[in-house]
Amino acid sequence: MDCQEKVEVPVYTDVDRETFLRDIYPLRSPAVLKRVPLGPCVREWTVSYLAQKGGDREVKVHVSPETRMDFLHKNFVYRTLPFDKFIQRAAEAKHSDFFISEDESYYLRSLGEDVRKEPADLRKQFPELAEDFHIPQFFEPEQFFSSVFRDKSEVLDIDTPDLQLYPEFVKACRYECVLEPGDLLFIPALWFHNTLALEFGVGVNVFWKHLPSDSYDKKDPYGNKDPVAATRALQSLERTLGILEELPTDYRDFYARRMVLRIQNRAYCMQTAQRNSNTT
Repeated sequence: MDCQEKVEVPVYTDVDRETFLRDIYPLRSPAVLKRVPLGPCVREWTVSYLAQKGGDREVKVHVSPETRMDFLHKNFVYRTLPFDKFIQRAAEAKHSDFFISEDESYYLRSLGEDVRKEPADLRKQFPELAEDFHIPQFFEPEQFFSSVFRDKSEVLDIDTPDLQLYPEFVKACRYECVLEPGDLLFIPALWFHNTLALEFGVGVNVFWKHLPSDSYDKKDPYGNKDPVAATRALQSLERTLGILEELPTDYRDFYARRMVLRIQNRAYCMQTAQRNSNTT
């Protein structure tokens, strides 16, 4: 959106663990890291190599008739394909074999062995390919959560927000970057993100725990749920809002504003509060 403020994601080169933990991680902002040793995957992972290494094991994929795959409104269907066939189709512009249409798009559903309990792990789901990918040792081993293998067709659009529903979205600052083969994009926890595939692409998303392990829901194999304490707080908020409904409108407004001020005083970071006051 042209009306949004846009900022280029800063780029760092030849970053080691010490530099990352000292100069990048504490900033809690996105960063592009170049020339981080990731192993032979950068040069070896061609379409033919991936198809040969991955073999004919069956994988779950999203299939959409549109180039813009919408994970909110789910304009796709779930299908199963042998991995080598999936790789070949995802790299094609037009398909001779297809489910919906000859120009359908594909996205790999990378899942754990037990989809309800186990996070995805490249080393378990694709051990032959895992040998080619070296996970950067920026964090302690116990902070590792999952490594998700991604294959994606060319996608030519990004999400277009409904400004009737989300009018404040135009005030958001958009951080942008274009990744080249071998680049690493660090995205801190709590940052919304969206990717646009300019062509067929392969990537590995590695998730690390930012909080102590007991802060997370142990039944969350995707790492999508709020921390346990945050979930409890949001549930309490819903109950509180229900209680406020018992009051007349003007009383409800008065006490709701008092509650917001108390939350600001007790829970807001000073930097966040200052930023909000500058944009409202």
